[in-house]
Amino acid sequence: MNQVEALEKAILERAELMADECRNRADAGRKNILREASERLHLREEKETLLAKSLADRAYLRKVQADELKLHSKMDHMRWNLVQVVIDRLQQRMQALSQNEASYFKLLQAFLRQAAGQMEQQRLLVSVNADDLRRLKPQWQTLTADLGPDKQFELMDESIDTLGGCLITTTDKRVQIDHTFEGRLARLERKMHQALVERLLPPHR
Repeated sequence: MNQVEALEKAILERAELMADECRNRADAGRKNILREASERLHLREEKETLLAKSLADRAYLRKVQADELKLHSKMDHMRWNLVQVVIDRLQQRMQALSQNEASYFKLLQAFLRQAAGQMEQQRLLVSVNADDLRRLKPQWQTLTADLGPDKQFELMDESIDTLGGCLITTTDKRVQIDHTFEGRLARLERKMHQALVERLLPPHR
């Protein structure tokens, strides 16, 4: 083999070595690229999974909150309906009571006696509805004779619009005690609501 052939052979061998080295580097680079791409894909999938989970959690939370609002609305509506039922029944009982003169007049006397103990003025004005005015007027002096020391109850000729009970006022109009059915019901309304809430939503044990 002459020097030229030897040189060519050496060059070819060197070229083959360089080609192998390049191929190995390319394979390594390809593997790196594939690995990095796989890692990026995996991270992207994880992010998309977390995002989907977060969106699902938010959607579920919104649904739960919406359901809670609907439930509260239904409970409020139920409480309101129950209060109205109670009020209607109280009105019926008040009407029935007012028809029993003996019991009803005793109740009015109790209201007046209580007012006598709370109001300082000697002369007190009493207002009732038209039906009670008609029934009470003939018996007024007898009914109010012993309701308080040095107290005079004057039955007003002008009736008021009420289902029953009475309105007691001082002559100067500065102090009044509302013992009408509507007045007493208004004072009891908060307690009625509280009682209904306790029964509809009992405390957790």
